[in-house]
Parts: sequence; structure tokens; C-alpha cells
Amino acid sequence: MHDATAQTDGQGPLIDPFGRAVTYLRVSVTDRCDFRCTYCMAETMQFLPKSEVLNLEEIDRIASAFIRRGVRKVRLTGGEPLVRRGIVGLVDSLSRHLGRGLDELTLTTNGNQLVKHAETLAAAGVRRVNVSLDTLDPDRFRRITRWGELRRVLEGIEAAKAAGLFVKINTVALRGINDDELGDMVAWCGREGHDLTFIETMPMGEIDEDRTDRYLPLSGVRAALAQRFTLTETDYATGGPARYVNVAETGRRIGFITPLTHNFCESCNRVRLTATGMLYMCLGQDDSADLRAAVRRSACDADLDAAIAEAITRKPKGHDFVIGRGGPRAAVARHMSVTGG
Repeated sequence: MHDATAQTDGQGPLIDPFGRAVTYLRVSVTDRCDFRCTYCMAETMQFLPKSEVLNLEEIDRIASAFIRRGVRKVRLTGGEPLVRRGIVGLVDSLSRHLGRGLDELTLTTNGNQLVKHAETLAAAGVRRVNVSLDTLDPDRFRRITRWGELRRVLEGIEAAKAAGLFVKINTVALRGINDDELGDMVAWCGREGHDLTFIETMPMGEIDEDRTDRYLPLSGVRAALAQRFTLTETDYATGGPARYVNVAETGRRIGFITPLTHNFCESCNRVRLTATGMLYMCLGQDDSADLRAAVRRSACDADLDAAIAEAITRKPKGHDFVIGRGGPRAAVARHMSVTGG
């Protein structure tokens, strides 16, 4: 039975109102990125002033408070986390918790800076990275990312493998953009030894196009893949929202993250910390808690612990994502790059 006293005095696990233990913290270390992916950002973005962004010591302090309260997995995201100055030092510092409450310290990246950082990340305790990659066609890659070079990302993936990092590929399924090569992506991941997760586009932040034109339900993607590959159910899980199948022909797994066609909220164990220190208890809701104020108010962690505990009492049962004709506006105003991918 959950101890309500332990919940509020800075001790014990973080349990939300629906009995779900919060064991997974995603931390956006920056809202900046070296790409401008069309489904994620507007081409001209206003980024946060540095005074509003948590410094690395503040990020470490907040993450450590969560780890004390039972968080077992921390994922660093952005924007693009590897453009944050000092990021490897933060990873190195947080790695002190590995084996002491923290099971895994991971990173989601666009891969553009991996050639530079792969070895140092591995040396700092990272064992697994997720690389966002939506196409294997160089021209299409440039159109999607606006600025990116596919060759550089593929070299980064190779550098990560050479450093001993397990690489999982994340692909956003986009109607009319990459829907004709999703099977080829499965085959490529099989050859390269990567697991793959497909993600439905999420209605977050105003961008330069109507998302209803790009939304592709993953139920249809899975049905199409089943014409080419033998897919079997598996209970494999990484602690995130993806539901996985095994691919007999490649020996790898495919995950499906389906916030719109199949709500995954009933087992949600996650909260998200933005680069400004706002804690979002749900990706698809606007309710948040200001942990930056708590951490800057006092060098003692009592205020921080109390703010975290209070926030978890407001974690909702589910999100409000919907995409449909007549309702193309973003479900939440902030861009995915602000909350953390």
C-alpha cells in the first residue's frame, strides 16, 4: 500500500493519483536544434534566452531528486541535446547514480553530432541512444530537416556502434513524405542491427503546414508491413510507450508509438522536464509545475522535493491529442522541441 506521508515529505516513491509509479524522467537540456524538421519546428524559431534555461548543475540537482524518489530511467532530449555546451559533463555527473537507483541513462539525438560525441558518451556511462531518422533518401532528408545531411547522420550512427552504443532508430511516419519507404527502413535496420520505432506525428506547437495532411495512422503502417514481413507480438518493453513486434526476416524488433490511434496512457510512468525547469506531467496537457523556481529559491532540496511531490498529485489520467479535419491547430501550444522529444 502506498504511504501518503512518504509521498509528501521527500521520501519514498512517486505515485500518481491513478496508482502509477513515476519511474521515467525525460529531460530537455535545450530547446535549440541544428535541424528544423518540418513536423517539429517552424523554419524561423524564437529560442529561449539563456537566463531562462536551467544550468547543468540545476538539471543535475532536479534529476537527482527524482532518482532519490524512485526514477530508474533518465533520458536526455532537446531540441538536440548534443548542441548543449557541457552536455557530456552532465552525462558524466549523472552517471554516478547508475547502479545506485538509476538503471539507465540514455539520450535521444538527431545523430548530427554523434561522430564527435559517441566515444565520450559511452565512456560516461551511456549504453543506448535513440537516433531520429525519417528517411534514407538524401534529398528527402534535406527537405524534412531543412538543414541536415544524411551522410553525416549515418556516419554518426556508425560511430555510435563503434563506441559500443546500442542504437535504436525512431521514425515519424508522414503521409506523402516517407510512407513509401517505411518497409525499406525496416529492412535497412535489420541489416544494420538496429531496432526501429515508428511514431505518429503529434499535434504540438504551430508549424508551417497543416498536420492533418501528414498524419498517418500506424495501424495502416503495420498492416502494410505485415504484407512484406512476418510480425509476431512480443511483451518486450523499454519503459517507454512503444508496443513492439518481432520481425522474423530481420531478427529485430519494431515498436509502434500510437498516441492518436491507440492511447498508451493507462501505463504511463513518465514525466518531462523542460529546459526552463517546467515539469509536464503529461505530454499532451498544458498543466505544469515550475521546478526552476523551487531549485533557485533555496540551496536546500526541501522546496524542490515538495514541488515534485505536489506536481505528481496532478498527473492526469490521459492526454487530449486529436488530429482531424476542422481541428488542425496544435493540441498544446508548445513545440515538441521545448518539452523534449
